[in-house]
Amino acid sequence: MRKNNSKWKLVTLVAMIFVLCLSTIPGKTVMASTTQPKREMRAVWISTVQNIDMKAGMTQEQYIAWARKTLDQLKASKLNTVIYQVRPTNDALYASELAPWSSYITGKKQGTNPGYDPLEIMVEEAHKRGMELHAWMNPYRVTMPNQKLTDLAADNVARTNPNWVVKYGKQYYLNPGLPEVQNYLVDTVKELVANYDIDAVHMDDYFYPYKIANEAFPDQAAYKKYGTSFKKVDDWRRDNVNQLVENLYTAIKDTKPYVQFGISPFGVWRNKSLDQTGSDTRAGVNNYDDLYADVRTWIQNGTVDYITPQIYWSRTLAVAKYGTLLDWWSHEVQAYAETHPVQLYIGLADYKVGNDSDAAWKNKMELPEQIIANRSEKTAASGQMHFSLRSIQNNKLGYATIINQQLYNYTALTPDTSWNDATAPDKPTFVQVIKEKTGRTIEIIDENKIQPRKYVIYRFTGNKEGSYDDPRNIVDVVYNTDGITTFVDKTALAQRSYTYGISAVSATGVESKEAFVVQAGK
Repeated sequence: MRKNNSKWKLVTLVAMIFVLCLSTIPGKTVMASTTQPKREMRAVWISTVQNIDMKAGMTQEQYIAWARKTLDQLKASKLNTVIYQVRPTNDALYASELAPWSSYITGKKQGTNPGYDPLEIMVEEAHKRGMELHAWMNPYRVTMPNQKLTDLAADNVARTNPNWVVKYGKQYYLNPGLPEVQNYLVDTVKELVANYDIDAVHMDDYFYPYKIANEAFPDQAAYKKYGTSFKKVDDWRRDNVNQLVENLYTAIKDTKPYVQFGISPFGVWRNKSLDQTGSDTRAGVNNYDDLYADVRTWIQNGTVDYITPQIYWSRTLAVAKYGTLLDWWSHEVQAYAETHPVQLYIGLADYKVGNDSDAAWKNKMELPEQIIANRSEKTAASGQMHFSLRSIQNNKLGYATIINQQLYNYTALTPDTSWNDATAPDKPTFVQVIKEKTGRTIEIIDENKIQPRKYVIYRFTGNKEGSYDDPRNIVDVVYNTDGITTFVDKTALAQRSYTYGISAVSATGVESKEAFVVQAGK
């Protein structure tokens, strides 16, 4: 008996060691892959300023080839949204009567027509792949460091209205305190939303510029003229930004109610040392005090559809821990959810992986673990946005491969904005599945009076429907093409029977209560 008892102790000990060894392997991601959400924002920023993610001087054919290759890579990695920078420096990567052509598309002087429309092509190609396109703008920035106003196109408003412009440090900016500037920015967004089939307008963290030591932002004349009702210039500046955010939101909704407005602010609203309701951080910059971006007010007033704080720090960085900020932003969104829901996404620092003084970023699991933290039931986060394209493509330490294989290994729908319109669409009126050499061709005919924006194609093995809540059953998401939509399921096996369910999705992301079901035999 004693021998047998020792034997079982040995077996137990070996088993415990095995479990402990497993715990040192990134097995948590495998577990997460089987419980990943059906809806999750998986976006990537494509930065055009200074040609960070896109080279200049491409012909139309070269640009189309680049866009297709890039989007194919992202689609294969199960990302569902691209955030394309279309107004980097008071210019445009699209046809505009209010802003000159960007030099970042041609590589030539600002205002040079590339001979094609980059945004139009990118929207079309993204939608062909079932991906959303969020048009990213920088409102106040006029130049990058050391650029002169004479470098700009002659019809740039910074040159035609030089009194709208201030110089701070080595850059020029539109003065946020001038009503004429605000009206101009609202007009540019109206034009953008009216002319292009974008899914959202996106702004990042550049409001009032990041502060420069011992240099005051030169807006005293505007403050004297327009800020008389404010005792402090700081309060007036915050109000200027709040007004812009509210006016942009209103302009977007007045033009196309379903188009979203999202902002990705700096990761810290205020440190607790400045405000007891702030985050327990010691960041050197605060949105509220330094950039005059009172993000809490936007959430509270519902003047944004989503907020994406750039939490560009590791989980162990003492002055600004990732988890601390994830919890703080989650609390903010939840606190005002009854007043007006706002989706919370997190901006992730892909660019730091394997390339930062914080040793935590030498761990290839740092960023995947942040995604796992976002998925926790304790948080309000509904996904993430990755900065930026070239970092995903470079894939340092193999981190992007881990995300692709273990966390983004199933298709996810983008989260809805049902507060803009909660009406569920009807399922399509007819669907047929045709077996071909390349797979199964699915033809969706939709004669409903109110057309959906997208369809979700579910596939179940055999002759019965499975779960519509399990993302593993989603083959793809496709945009509606004027009521007659075709999709080829290239992953279907020739000698297998399937049941397809096709649901409809509204422009605000609300899915139909029923799906059109078709059985497809061997």
